Formats: sequence, structure tokens, C-alpha cells
Amino acid sequence: MKKSRGSLLFTFGLLAVVGLSGCSQETPAEKTRAAAESGNAATHAAEQAAVDAIKTPMDKARQAESTLEKSAEQTAAEIKKMTQ
Repeated sequence: MKKSRGSLLFTFGLLAVVGLSGCSQETPAEKTRAAAESGNAATHAAEQAAVDAIKTPMDKARQAESTLEKSAEQTAAEIKKMTQ
């Protein structure tokens, strides 16, 4: 009797552990969604890095262009003063 009671308790305990561990697992849909979200984050980071790699030189080029434009205007104004 004691042996069967111990086996019964062990079996119920084992079933409870297996049942509870099975409940905490993600469904295939959740795994797919999580993988897609992590892939989207990596893709977004790569896209942002590509945009930044292009944007930074363009900003520097615009800054140089405005500096040259101001310098040209100043030179033109000085030439205009000298000719009058």
C-alpha cells in the first residue's frame, strides 16, 4: 500500500511538473512574431546606419556650400565697392 501510494504521488507530481512546464512554452505564432520583431529591429538599425552614412557627408557638403556661397557674396560685394 505504501509503495503504491508513493508511486501515485510521484506520478501526480511528475504530471504536474510536465503540465506546468508545457504551459509556459510559446506557441509557434508567438515564436514567429518574436523572430519577426527582432529581425525588424535589426533591419531598422541597418537602414538607419545607411541613412546616417549618407546624411552626414551631405550635411557637411551643404555646410561647405553655404560657406562658399557667403564667401562669393562677400567677394562680389568687395569688387562692386572697388568698381564704383
